[in-house]
Amino acid sequence: MSGLRALRLTTTLGFPSVAAGVIARRPRSMALLERFGADASAVHALRQLRAEHGTGPLQVELPGRRLAVVLDPADVSRVLEDSPDPFDPATREKKGALSPFQPHGVLISQGHIRAERRKLNEEALDTPRTLHHLAEPIVEIVDREVGALVESALRSGSLGSDEFTRAWWRIVRQVVLGPSAADDTGITDRLKKLRANGNWSYFIPERNRLRDRFIEDLYRCVDRAEPGSLAGALAALPAGGATDPVGQIPHWLFAFDAAGIASIRALALFAGHPGQREAARAEIAGSDSGTPQPYPYLRAAVLESLRLWPTTPMILRDSTRDTVWGPEGERFTIPAGTGFAILTAGFHRDSDRVPFANEFVPEAWLDGRAESYPALVPFSAGPAVCPGRNLVLLVTSTVLARLLDAADFRVVSDPAPAPDGPLPNTFDNFGVQFEVARTTGAPR
Repeated sequence: MSGLRALRLTTTLGFPSVAAGVIARRPRSMALLERFGADASAVHALRQLRAEHGTGPLQVELPGRRLAVVLDPADVSRVLEDSPDPFDPATREKKGALSPFQPHGVLISQGHIRAERRKLNEEALDTPRTLHHLAEPIVEIVDREVGALVESALRSGSLGSDEFTRAWWRIVRQVVLGPSAADDTGITDRLKKLRANGNWSYFIPERNRLRDRFIEDLYRCVDRAEPGSLAGALAALPAGGATDPVGQIPHWLFAFDAAGIASIRALALFAGHPGQREAARAEIAGSDSGTPQPYPYLRAAVLESLRLWPTTPMILRDSTRDTVWGPEGERFTIPAGTGFAILTAGFHRDSDRVPFANEFVPEAWLDGRAESYPALVPFSAGPAVCPGRNLVLLVTSTVLARLLDAADFRVVSDPAPAPDGPLPNTFDNFGVQFEVARTTGAPR
């Protein structure tokens, strides 16, 4: 596809992500996108493209850029499993968007240095472990901050996105940077400004002075190496200067922003789905609240939140060499340098292919159903899967456990996710408001 059709297609597919803010979400834009259910366009577009062109990746010729839109779930699996070679996560677009605040982040690194940085990230984030080795101090932070949040919400009888977000970032700063960073809003405010700059990629100048100050702040946190923090764990790891350990922290903070969005959406889902809420409370009641817990059902609920409303609406890869596609007898080659685009919402919410596409079904992540659909990738997949997946799920599931154990939440904003109607195609996390009441016998 080329010419005007190609431009119209890329505008249709990319508009929701660009309007919402690829790197930093724009609250006003999110409200409008929710009103128009903008993410549904990905589902409709992929269905139309398959009907017209078949299931192989569709090559789209743009001025100065060739894209391949992935249409088949099996091809999603192939692209992600074969990363970073020949499908490199460090795409042209990511470099432009992320370099303003994480120029040495693993996501935009290549070759030998990428392998070193990936290894360092996996060691610091305890990638393979369900419970991070710092789980105890992490849970203590969550208990303290969520306890204060709940008491405030119970006094006022309400909880809004602003209050939740402030508490969330207090948790994140302490988990990542140490307890002394709890009130250091300056460091995360500077990151927010740099991320907003990243929304515009190559189109506006980088804010080098702001970035330098932000990085200096991170170095001070690592120099302190407070016990129980990820910064402290990072400081204890051997690493060469080129690996830039401190340069990995900006992406951890960036990823925790998406985790907070997924958490408040999951809370809204529980608020409107009594059956799932009681299943979650049964899991909480059957666990030892005094020690870190894996909370499989609550983790599954976070995965569902990310499936229903992906915080990474488009996964991008650049091919480093020619790749061959299509069945025997219909082979075709896509040249090196092509950017491959996976529209996650187009696969996650496609009811023609996923029976539970538009429902809240945490059980799907526990009974094997989700695994049978290779295009359901809330944390990406393959060798470049998010290295902080288990850490994020530890924090988010514990936050949800403490909230659901202590109070009843009812969504009073619109839309209010519920099982008796379709879930919104786009859900504005900034507009969520809850009515809050103490549960009988809470807290435990």
